[in-house]
Amino acid sequence: MSALMELVRAGRTVEVVGLLDGMTDAERRSCFPELKALRKELRAAPWEADARRAYPALHAAGAACQTGAAGVAAWIAAADLRWSRVSPGVLLHVLGDRETDWLADVTHRLARRPVTASVPYELMAGLVRLSGCPVPTTDAYVRGWVDHLHGSWQRGGTLLDRLRQDPHLRELVAALFETDDIGSRLQWPTQEGPDSWTGALAQLTVEGALDRGATVDACVARLLRGGPAADQRVFLRLLKCLALTPDEERQRTADWLALASDAASTVASHAQSVLGALALDGGLAPRQVAEMSEAVLFRTERKLVRAQLVLLGKVLTRDASTAGELLPAVARAFGHEDAEVQERALKLAERHVRKLDSVQARTDLALAAEQLIPLLRARAVGALGAAPADPEPTGHEELLPPPPRPARLAPAAASAVELAEEVGAALAAEPGVTGFERALDGLVRHAYRDREALLSALEPVVARRWWDSAAGVVSDDRFGGSYGAVSEAADGLDLVLATLRGKVRTATLHARVQRGSASRDCVHGALFRAFECRLWEVAYRMRTDPLPLLLSTPTWSTGLLEPAELVDRLDTYRRLGARVAATDFAQALLRVRRADRDAAESAARRAAALGTAEGTRLAAWLASGPPALPTFRRRTSGRRVLVELGEVLDLQHDFPAEFRPLGRPTSVFEERRWCYHWDDDMRQHWSALLPERRELVAARLLRDLSDLAVDDFRGAAAALPSLAESGGEAGEAVHLGVAYGLGARHAEDRLAAVDALLVLAARGHLDAARLGADLGQLVRRGAVKTQRLADAARTAAVTGANATIWSVLSRTLPILLADLATGGTAAPARGLGELLAVAAECAERSGARGELPHLAQAAARRGSSRLATQARRLRSALGEEVAA
Repeated sequence: MSALMELVRAGRTVEVVGLLDGMTDAERRSCFPELKALRKELRAAPWEADARRAYPALHAAGAACQTGAAGVAAWIAAADLRWSRVSPGVLLHVLGDRETDWLADVTHRLARRPVTASVPYELMAGLVRLSGCPVPTTDAYVRGWVDHLHGSWQRGGTLLDRLRQDPHLRELVAALFETDDIGSRLQWPTQEGPDSWTGALAQLTVEGALDRGATVDACVARLLRGGPAADQRVFLRLLKCLALTPDEERQRTADWLALASDAASTVASHAQSVLGALALDGGLAPRQVAEMSEAVLFRTERKLVRAQLVLLGKVLTRDASTAGELLPAVARAFGHEDAEVQERALKLAERHVRKLDSVQARTDLALAAEQLIPLLRARAVGALGAAPADPEPTGHEELLPPPPRPARLAPAAASAVELAEEVGAALAAEPGVTGFERALDGLVRHAYRDREALLSALEPVVARRWWDSAAGVVSDDRFGGSYGAVSEAADGLDLVLATLRGKVRTATLHARVQRGSASRDCVHGALFRAFECRLWEVAYRMRTDPLPLLLSTPTWSTGLLEPAELVDRLDTYRRLGARVAATDFAQALLRVRRADRDAAESAARRAAALGTAEGTRLAAWLASGPPALPTFRRRTSGRRVLVELGEVLDLQHDFPAEFRPLGRPTSVFEERRWCYHWDDDMRQHWSALLPERRELVAARLLRDLSDLAVDDFRGAAAALPSLAESGGEAGEAVHLGVAYGLGARHAEDRLAAVDALLVLAARGHLDAARLGADLGQLVRRGAVKTQRLADAARTAAVTGANATIWSVLSRTLPILLADLATGGTAAPARGLGELLAVAAECAERSGARGELPHLAQAAARRGSSRLATQARRLRSALGEEVAA
């Protein structure tokens, strides 16, 4: 036994295997307890040289010295052994003398492990050969099989050749159709030919190695199931490669109808083309064509809807008797959001309405025409007998979502155990302002009351942190180094926890409090330094002179602190004789509510009566009135429009040095400096630094927000709802930030900007004229793409905010239409027709009236382009006369 353990510790795997070969089962079992103990010992320092050397030999020995199939499978797939495991060949050697039933049990247990366990396919396949058991068809095994075939290219031959030689081809291909999220793997190394999965599987079906009926059914079933876009692309490509015969297509009519109704756009398009061919060949009954049309015409994809209207026109032209069933389906398109689709449907109805021989059918068609936009409804009055629209629209009721109400922070956790649970949750995921501030305040309070009880409760939480496994204190380059330690909120909690555990030197803490931030300055530098310096001083005071509580913990989730609550906290400090932390008090001043003058003046009188320096300072601060908007000027930088702020004098005096940059002028040149503040979640904490001065935050985030539209970055728009919910005047920077968000590349960023716009509007803080003008300028400069703006505007409008969106677009469109009016040579912005469609829809629903500069010239353009037709529609909605 001692010889085996010495060889394992030395990492001499070959000799370990040789020794195991000469041992009986009983001797092997007797070695396992020591192997288990060694594994536990190595787990404490898994990346040390001794551990990395011993792990492969330990992996092999532990698998060989157990008798239970479950224990062996768990040992082989263990997470702590995964990164230094022994090769599959060695494991097959040490397990090869076991009974086949036992090996089969191990095989299937390993195959049932999650894909993240990374059990080698070569090991599972080898165990299948040794045991003769049925091949597993789990996700882990199938994915391993696919990756193994990809990695076999060095042996020569195509993927088709390698698949032909596989003894389990049918079982594994059948499992392929049941494996989720496999499409990305099947697109490699190529998408066509014998070395592609689709080409190889289609050829194997032709050759008879795979059953054709089963393969087609599995492929269609997979498309019906839906899933990631990559899966849909691969299995649709395979279905096309199989080249179904008309009989095979006719047998699956119900499947094509379901796919045309609900599948992804590309799959629905294929199903639509199959059904269209069947319909024109007489393979579909009129009832089935109507059923298909009612589903497809309900979809939002204009390409599918137009193709369906074309198909309906062909069927109606070939067989007039189908009008009674198909024209009601055409009428479904009268309510489509796209006016062009409505016009196509109306033309189709006008062409074939005479074929209706039922009075009721004509009446139903006329009633459906009431969904048409006003311009088309006027046509339907004569063509379909629809009732004329009211001469004046009824009053419009704007439906803005109610602004979110700030959440009040609950008191700090009463017990250390409860606090430990909150801290663990905050470290596991981004805690937000509420979670972070409550956890920080709780740590300060409990460290002051009973440090030992707190440390005991935190033991399960800190035992998993990277800094707690280090021997001794953490070096200065990890906490307090040149790049700073607090790049995200969880880092701040780590710093406080590491200080509690004695993992940070007092000298390091003191140096950072005295020296300030070690980070390089950039446009975010002022926000970052103010956020970080409080954490360093809190950690330092926790080591040297614990604080009883934090003065700066906000009352509300936006970061606002009620003035009466701050006075109460200062009174607690006075009674306890505690010394206030300068940065904590500075942060409290920036958060305290001053806009509510009655509450501020009442609290000022109480603060002055405390008789402390901080009470006097708070009284003067509250009496000074709500913060004013700083001076600003707009600057251009390439395609961008940015904002520079002037000096804010009240942030320059009587504040710690790390807070004064918040009041210094900003410059667009700062934004070019190297910056590592890439964490999107930190921006909500920056908003909470200055909850009544959002312009100071927005101006420093404007470069990030412009990157969303100009450079197609992702994520920064998450700060916009926080800014909209914050306090202070919404000025140039906030509105420009929303404008960039509305033109962002990624849909989730545009959605965040829409949320911010609606919140501003609901709170009465939206300057629609300013935002509309900003959008027009940004589109003209090429910073914002019109198509993206149209998508965002439509998203906002469907919530019911039609008048709000119209008030914005009515200032944007004249800027974009100006070149058309003056005969400029520049082509209209791409997507301008789509933006006009959104504006027309909003104008129709809100009852907007009046003239829009340069719209008449756009409406007078010849042809039926989307720009011209939507300009005419908008002009009609606004009550202007439109030339026929």
